[in-house]
Amino acid sequence: MTDDAIRYLDLPSPCGVLRLSADAQGLRGIRFEGRRGHGPAPAGWVHDPAALAGAHDALEAYFAGARTAFALPLHPLGTPFQLAVWRELARIPYGETISYGELARRVGDPGAARAVGAANGANPLPIVVPCHRVIGADGRLTGFAGGLPAKRWLLGLEARVARGDLFA
Repeated sequence: MTDDAIRYLDLPSPCGVLRLSADAQGLRGIRFEGRRGHGPAPAGWVHDPAALAGAHDALEAYFAGARTAFALPLHPLGTPFQLAVWRELARIPYGETISYGELARRVGDPGAARAVGAANGANPLPIVVPCHRVIGADGRLTGFAGGLPAKRWLLGLEARVARGDLFA
């Protein structure tokens, strides 16, 4: 991509239709159908599956249990604090979960669990930047942009793949 246009495609997935969007620098967004930020494509966006083929293929491989990490060019837009939180999210190992408090400690601000939660909720690249791997301190599943059923499904997929039982 060489111009400033946002390219997009809608990808059917086990978690519903995902709208992927990118600019010339990388993947900018993944939105769940029926959720905040997913509606008709904004004016000026260009439907361009070829521009998002790498992200499309990587996500399909992830959903099939054949990919446990992503190596895509990313271009999330956020505050310096949000970007720091998202960098830490990307470091959570596949198949593992941590609490918001642990994420705050990893960001270097142990008292900022609520702020970390807000940044986690603003993550524009769910799945690829695995905000679904953050759970409540008591082990309960908490909010997720795709809804709790999608979060449960993603964590279940990762648990099955991690223990070598994809078809369970």
